[in-house]
Amino acid sequence: MNEAEPAVSVWPARGRTEAIVLVLHGGAERGAGSVPPWKPAFLRMVPIARALHRAGRKDGIEVRLLRNRRYGWNAPAMDPLDDARWALERIRADHPGLPVVLVGHSMGARVALRVADDPAVRGVCALAPWTPRGEPVDAVAGRAVLIVHGTRDRMTSPVESHAFAERAEGVAARVARFEIANEGHAMLRRSSVWTRLTIAFTLEVLAGDAGEELRGAWAAPGPERLRIPV
Repeated sequence: MNEAEPAVSVWPARGRTEAIVLVLHGGAERGAGSVPPWKPAFLRMVPIARALHRAGRKDGIEVRLLRNRRYGWNAPAMDPLDDARWALERIRADHPGLPVVLVGHSMGARVALRVADDPAVRGVCALAPWTPRGEPVDAVAGRAVLIVHGTRDRMTSPVESHAFAERAEGVAARVARFEIANEGHAMLRRSSVWTRLTIAFTLEVLAGDAGEELRGAWAAPGPERLRIPV
């Protein structure tokens, strides 16, 4: 991969492109190494990207999967933020004015929640997000936010993602958070549930196709809406 810029895999819409999903993979707190296409954190998002494409291509939804230049968050540089901003600029150049949903896992979810302030972004689906204590919520102002976390996650904290969701209430346009029982960080035990929720959220935000599960989630009282068991 060219060090000068990240890599992007693209699954085009059927016919005219009406909206874009940008998928962001996980990483580590530190790591200057490159992200080869066989890296597990990247590979983990390929089935989700493909499932999003199958579900949304008839509605004109294009899916893009970003592969970062470096594996780590690397504060204070925060390399993946630059990569995500670059990918959003590419989307704007190719499809000016079209809406975007961000889908991220782990570190990629943290990135998605940070770059949600891009004017094209309409919503963020954060899967097992890395949201350490004090993670800012300003970037999700006016956006729809769906957080999904496994109850047995030992890599990122369900407690901290719940705290983030509470802080985002009143800032985001709407927030819901699902807890997947007996699921860890890698999204392997109940992969179909992660995929189903991601697709439902994306189609609702970009195509107005609200499923029953999410309609019930948005309508639930605040405390219940942030701890929906599945």
